[in-house]
Amino acid sequence: MQFILACKLVAYTLTYFPVKGRCGALKMMLADNGQQLKENLVTIEDWMKGDLKGSCLFGQLPKFEDGDLVLYQSNAMLRHLGRKHDAYGKSVCEASRIDMMNDAVEDLRLKYLKLIYQEYETGKEAYCKDLPNHLKPFECTLSKSKSGFLVGEQISFVDYNLFDLLLNHKVLCSSCLDSFPALKSYVDKIAARPKIKALLECEKFKKLPINGNGKQ
Repeated sequence: MQFILACKLVAYTLTYFPVKGRCGALKMMLADNGQQLKENLVTIEDWMKGDLKGSCLFGQLPKFEDGDLVLYQSNAMLRHLGRKHDAYGKSVCEASRIDMMNDAVEDLRLKYLKLIYQEYETGKEAYCKDLPNHLKPFECTLSKSKSGFLVGEQISFVDYNLFDLLLNHKVLCSSCLDSFPALKSYVDKIAARPKIKALLECEKFKKLPINGNGKQ
């Protein structure tokens, strides 16, 4: 695609809380592409002081830096890295389909976050019961995929995003993929990629809580 850039090894910088949260997919994508990441971890105490929050464009983290470029929205970060690391499809049509699928992933992530932060005690059972309805479109897409990825013949940024979210859901409801063979195979396929496998097995990464309130 015209916007794919030749990219050498660079050190990106991520400022975020000590959780996987919104940055699990980003870390997996960078690891899979052999990219270095410098992390600035922010405690809740430091965040509540207000100075850092006041300096952030939208008053929130994560903050991602690529040289002089500063980004604040996690999906914008994934799209940026997709353009730089040949993970945004091979045509305009593929890029549009990737955007569509990523919007669907974001829809599910927002439902998940609402459960985690607002309705965990009262809504977990109903959420898990309804989850298959939200997984079916991804199962349908993958069951028709010859490559095993959501769009096109190679992995794209939306695959890292969906993979990360599916891992979260497997913690929430361990049997959630039992009726979805394509999704189960998809998770196994991405988890087996050597650099992602190494990240998932890294003690530092494993010790990070999924969410900021300790619920998962």
